[in-house]
Amino acid sequence: MILGHSYAPGDQVKQQIQTDLQNALAVHQALLLDTALHAQIAELSEWCLDALRNGGKILFAGNGGSFADAQHLAAEFVSRLQFDRAPLPSIALATNSSSMSAIGNDYGYDQVFARELRAMAGPHDVFIPFTTSGNSPNILAAVEVAQELSIRTMGFTGESGGRLAAVCPCLHVPSGRTERIQEGHILLGHILCGLVESIYFGREAS
Repeated sequence: MILGHSYAPGDQVKQQIQTDLQNALAVHQALLLDTALHAQIAELSEWCLDALRNGGKILFAGNGGSFADAQHLAAEFVSRLQFDRAPLPSIALATNSSSMSAIGNDYGYDQVFARELRAMAGPHDVFIPFTTSGNSPNILAAVEVAQELSIRTMGFTGESGGRLAAVCPCLHVPSGRTERIQEGHILLGHILCGLVESIYFGREAS
């Protein structure tokens, strides 16, 4: 109902909505059947638990929509996901706009994550970079620093994985479309956070 009038979408609009929903469901169904990916999520959850138990933290990074995903998941760890509990240390890199703009201006945008990672990362941390293409230069630069510092790293990327898949283990969402990949990323991120939260605090996941 819009301003007191009913709205009936045309056949083309209805078909587009149905097609997009079907495409999203197909990607999620593929994730459901990918047992190798399930094992990777379980491994990443163990890395995160090991980090938290040893005074480490979980670091995220991404650009654009993936930047929003990085902030979203860091917030789930620091605040809560399924139940009230103590905060878990997690940071989305480059959320300090003064720091990001200074690094971008002085060293180039490719260094906005790498320089913060070098400044903030500890030996027990876990780094989780997001790039739908797998080819974001600033993400690749940050992964290089993480490897130099011996920080465990697992990326979230798309079907091909791009250059990222050649330099670190990755969770691949089986799609070449950015929106489908990002939908998969936030789903996998919520699963990861739910696992870590429930195991760390000895609670059953709901």
